[in-house]
Formats: sequence, structure tokens, C-alpha cells
Amino acid sequence: MVNWALLAGLLIPNIVGWLGTLTMIGQVDRKDGQAWCQLLKKPTWKPPTWIFGPMWTTVYFLMGYASYLVFETACGFTQQAIIPLSLYGGQLILNWTWTPVFFGLHNLKLSFFHILAVDAAAVASTISFMFVNSTAGYLMLPYLGWLGVVSFLSYNVWQFNKDDITSA
Repeated sequence: MVNWALLAGLLIPNIVGWLGTLTMIGQVDRKDGQAWCQLLKKPTWKPPTWIFGPMWTTVYFLMGYASYLVFETACGFTQQAIIPLSLYGGQLILNWTWTPVFFGLHNLKLSFFHILAVDAAAVASTISFMFVNSTAGYLMLPYLGWLGVVSFLSYNVWQFNKDDITSA
């Protein structure tokens, strides 16, 4: 028997996240054949590009499993789960919409403030998960850590490129 709730919890964050990534792969929008993001000044401590895919996949799976635990602990979309799962869904939507802001709009300032909204929503979701199922809350901690890295990177990229007309 297929556990549809678990399957949905694990796959939905990843599928939408991967779709967002697919929209930026091969994004070449300059006559010299380089993508806009390749030309940005980045800090020396920036993680290697290859790590982003595995990290996002990992934290999406952990988040998805955490949401499943909340759903199961509360016996579905009950009064106990509605606020935590709504907060989770909201932060997930904010997370997914960061990619088009950064890679689509090329707006470094807006993307930094957008990631701060993701951070706040993810913290709220994590805290609410803790009240329903502590394991679910703990499973969100790697995501919060990775968001910290990505947020600091977003800030640095904005600051390093703020005199560039494309940084808005």
C-alpha cells in the first residue's frame, strides 16, 4: 500500500524546486554567451556551484518528511495541524518564488529582502512544527542553517554588485 501523504510530503517540495531550477538552467541572456549570474561578483567563501543542487534536494526532503510527521501526528489536516502546515506551505511558496526574483528579474536587492521573508517564514514554520512533533521541528534545522548561508550569500552578492545597473 502506498503512503500517499508521505510521498506527497517528500516529492512536492522537490518537484517544484527542481522545476524552478530548470527554468534557470542554460539561461544565457547576453551576446557574449554568458548567463547574467556568471558575471556577478561573489564572495570568496561562496560554496561551489555543484553543492547547491544536492543541498536543496536534501533540505527539501527533510522539510517534506517533517511536514508529513506533523500531518501524521495531528491525524491529518486537523485543528492541531492547520496553522503549522499553512505556515509551512507559505514559506515553501516564498522559497520557490525566490528563484524567479533573483534569476528572472535580476534584482539583487529585492532577492535579498525576499530571502529574509523566507527566513522569517521558515523560522515560524519550524517553531510551529516543534509544538506538534519535536522531530519534525528538528528536521527543519538543516534547512534553517542552509537558508542562513544562502541569505548571507544573497546579501554579499547584492553588496558586491550594488553599483552595477543590473542589481536594482
